[in-house]
Amino acid sequence: MKLTNQDKIYFPEDDISKGEIVDYYQSVAEYILPHLKNRPLSLNRFPNGIEKQGFYQKDASDNIPDWIKTTEVFSDSTDKYIDYIICNDKATLAYLNNLGCIDMNPWNSSLPDLEHPDYLVLDLDPSKKNTFDDVIETTLQVHEVLNAVKVEGYCKTSGSTGIHIYIPMGGKYDFDQVKDFAHILMKQVNEKLPKLTTLERSLQKRSSNKIYLDYLQNRQGQTLASVYSIRPKEGASVSMPLEWNELKPGLMPTDFTIHNALERIKKKGDLFKPVLGKGIDMMAALEMLA
Repeated sequence: MKLTNQDKIYFPEDDISKGEIVDYYQSVAEYILPHLKNRPLSLNRFPNGIEKQGFYQKDASDNIPDWIKTTEVFSDSTDKYIDYIICNDKATLAYLNNLGCIDMNPWNSSLPDLEHPDYLVLDLDPSKKNTFDDVIETTLQVHEVLNAVKVEGYCKTSGSTGIHIYIPMGGKYDFDQVKDFAHILMKQVNEKLPKLTTLERSLQKRSSNKIYLDYLQNRQGQTLASVYSIRPKEGASVSMPLEWNELKPGLMPTDFTIHNALERIKKKGDLFKPVLGKGIDMMAALEMLA
């Protein structure tokens, strides 16, 4: 495989080049690849760096190398089949970085069964007037709700302004079941923090100082930036798993960047490995809620 223009600057303010993005992903490949394995990817491409207009791409082009793995999925919205790229190895990872993919955005489900997600995602999305301490407070409330129904969740910074909480489902439930369960959990959080959180999806109707409790990420084809993924933001922050006891005021998503992520990952190991485990008993949790 031939990599091109490795000196091209992707992060002008930080003087980070395409080659450094490739190097980072190669260095964390053993940690990130299990979370990408056999999952269709939505490509978020910035071929001219983060200060230029990027674009999303789902359908693999006709001129991709024949060794790149793809999977064909029918799209109801476009009424046609889409060839999604699958990233199972370091070479594909480098190929995607070379295309301008700075972050990796996998589906919640994986081959061979794309109808049943491997995990549930709770996306805490702050509004303009929220601080990251507000996000931390909301995340800790989610943790309390999960503890009450004896469900183990795993959190990570989004790498941007929010936090994602993942719950292993083990491919035992379909997307509608998982989405409905996520909705129930988020309603519990909203009832506990009505002044700080909202379930209102519309930006126009949403208060500018409330955190959106997004459970709709649990629909087939929805994607979030993978754990250990660089984000196309100034500072080159990385979506980093956290231990629950690290969620304290003063923590910032910008604490984890391309420059220090590998050192932390080596020290902590893959804190997100249990997300890919056998999954919770959702029915038991619903009974406890009832």
